[in-house]
Amino acid sequence: MTHATHDVRPSGSLRGATLPKWFPWAVAGASAALGYGISAAAGLHSDIQWALIAALLFVGGSYAVSAKVEGRRQARDRTATSLVWVAFLLAVVPLASLTWETVKRGIEVLDGYFLTHSMGVVADTEPGGGIYHALLGTLEQVGLATAISVPVGVLTAIYLVEYGRGRLAKAVTFFVDVMTGIPSIVAGLFVLSLWILILGMGYSGFAGSMALSILMIPVVVRSTEEMLKLVPNELREASLALGVPKWRTILKVVLPTSVGGITTGVMLAIARITGETAPVLLLVWGTNFINANPFQDPQASLPMYIYLQYTNGSEAAYDRAWAAALTLIAFIMILNLVARGIARWKAPKTGR
Repeated sequence: MTHATHDVRPSGSLRGATLPKWFPWAVAGASAALGYGISAAAGLHSDIQWALIAALLFVGGSYAVSAKVEGRRQARDRTATSLVWVAFLLAVVPLASLTWETVKRGIEVLDGYFLTHSMGVVADTEPGGGIYHALLGTLEQVGLATAISVPVGVLTAIYLVEYGRGRLAKAVTFFVDVMTGIPSIVAGLFVLSLWILILGMGYSGFAGSMALSILMIPVVVRSTEEMLKLVPNELREASLALGVPKWRTILKVVLPTSVGGITTGVMLAIARITGETAPVLLLVWGTNFINANPFQDPQASLPMYIYLQYTNGSEAAYDRAWAAALTLIAFIMILNLVARGIARWKAPKTGR
């Protein structure tokens, strides 16, 4: 008996009608044009208003056309994708607009002279001057805050991950969580009352650094704690099985494995405190002259410089404020790029 083998194929495809890849772009363009037309017809002059109308038309139009052609299931999927894109644009457009406005207005006076001169011999209403004294103050204040916060934060995280058990560890975790939500003005008031009013130490860059360190410590603790938890326990157990003491295992195995993530967390914490104004306003005050000693007398800083120049009201002061803001953004961007570079450089290498 011979058996015939028959190749059975489905007569129809399981996949229904599909819209072309350019469909979302076409709907987005049509929604933008229609939203602008509706906004103009209604007499709405705000760009935000017509953009929101266009976003609603984009989501609704995507669902309606997709439901007609592809079915409701695929239409719901496209609606979710459209909402994600709308949320993305709502987050990116203000950021891009802010960056563009800062670059456009700050680049007018930002040059080598602006970075290497202070305001000591220039009136606030006159053109000229620079941010050298403010840039020097910011670097010193942030550097001191980092020198205080990093050892305390890293050692606290090591205790919580490697040794922390019982009530003390729970109490430390609780206070770290509380410190994470402390407003910067509260940290400034605490240092003001203790360091200046009670101890009578006077206004200085170091006083501002102590307030900034209060804001920085919980960020360092949390980021370091998460990085230490990512280290595989097998590495610790292998080191301990060879008779290596626990402190040496932490020093030689755990920390080198997580140093990339720890460094990234520290850099992000530095970027978080660099733009703080309230503690500097309360504790450091400001000056138009160069003060390279952060432990004595008021000292300038970039956030304070921006605030003072913008409140001055003259056109030259506005230009200096925008240029200082651009310098501050560039400084924070450089810190983030350095953090990413260190994280990639210190990332564990996988063998092939």
